[in-house]
Amino acid sequence: MVESWVGAMSRLLPRAIREGGHEFTFLTRDMHHYLRSAPEGTAHPLLGARNVLTGDTNDLDTLLPAVDRLHKALGFDGVITSCDYYLPTVARIADRLGLPGPSPEAVENACRKDATRRALADAAVAGPRFAVCADRSAAVVAAAELGYPLVLKPVDLCAGMYVRRVDDEEELVRAHRALDDFPVNARGQRRAPLVLLEELLHGPEVSVETVTFEGRTHVVGVTDKSVGGAPAFIETGHMFPAALTAADATAAEQTAVQALKALGLDNVVAHTEIKLTPDGPRVVEVNPRPAGNRITELVRHVTGVDIAAACVDVALGHPPDLRIRDTGLRSAAIGFLVPQTAGVLEAVDGADLVREAPEVLELQLAEPGRAVKPADSNNAYLGHVMAGDATGPGARGRVEALLSALCPRVVNR
Repeated sequence: MVESWVGAMSRLLPRAIREGGHEFTFLTRDMHHYLRSAPEGTAHPLLGARNVLTGDTNDLDTLLPAVDRLHKALGFDGVITSCDYYLPTVARIADRLGLPGPSPEAVENACRKDATRRALADAAVAGPRFAVCADRSAAVVAAAELGYPLVLKPVDLCAGMYVRRVDDEEELVRAHRALDDFPVNARGQRRAPLVLLEELLHGPEVSVETVTFEGRTHVVGVTDKSVGGAPAFIETGHMFPAALTAADATAAEQTAVQALKALGLDNVVAHTEIKLTPDGPRVVEVNPRPAGNRITELVRHVTGVDIAAACVDVALGHPPDLRIRDTGLRSAAIGFLVPQTAGVLEAVDGADLVREAPEVLELQLAEPGRAVKPADSNNAYLGHVMAGDATGPGARGRVEALLSALCPRVVNR
């Protein structure tokens, strides 16, 4: 495993590896990145790997020969990560070692929003009108041609970071300037000096969870999404399965499969985001890795399908187990506690009441003493609540009611 996110997948993938009867070596350039993310007095599960090794995971020229040497000593059967910033690296390593995995070029195109847009446009897969801009002046000209409102995106960041709605040139310049002030991502990688401008799409947003193995894509299901925090785009909750008409669900699924084919992605778990506009489905992004924000757990609670385990199987070249099982739930949803004010978290009132609710599947809250600022991406949550519904698509309503009972107490110090 080459690096990882420090959220849900950093625990779900190690669990899936262990439950599958496997062991793994964890390779990182900064062990402290994971030590810092573990609650006080606990060990991060990534550091429970059979081997924990350090190396410059940001430098392929030195990393690939080093992995060659490690492979001769340890004999790897697969390569994996959950972190978007290292998906291309993992694909390159798998290709170098002759191990299962998607095409490195396909992964690189999927991980670059500008390359994705071009590949999908070339294949006539529906998406927004767009422009790729090398500097602020070019962005101003392109925006005038596309017409406001628009969405400004970095081409190589994740979790909604610096993605902004812009309604005029002043807002465009402000959003572009903020992005210019963030030249290096959280993993020490220099960003590409490009921005993507897209027309603002209208309609509900969903994601299609898929597993592609040996040329065949299996659609696990469609998840809905709620978004807030304008002009940012912050995911505030999800429900699986999405409460859609059969026609809308099918259209979303077909569009996702077309996008994966256009990018040439095979032997990969994917999370494809789609807007259901009045003119039909439009691709927002293609992510060649399992969904984040615990969507994989929503899927598991409803269908019994463990997407993290499927990701491990695919990385090993094994057929994934995608059989649907009766779990007793018809829907599951998650809602995120999104901070609105700055200060220090003193407590989350209402937590005991919510924890005792019979439909609750998970409740995770930030520890008191955490520094808080108004959310501007999906990295700033103060916790989440997950609940299920055994009778139908009522999980979202239950989560929203539970979430409304949670009140973060943030104080200035």
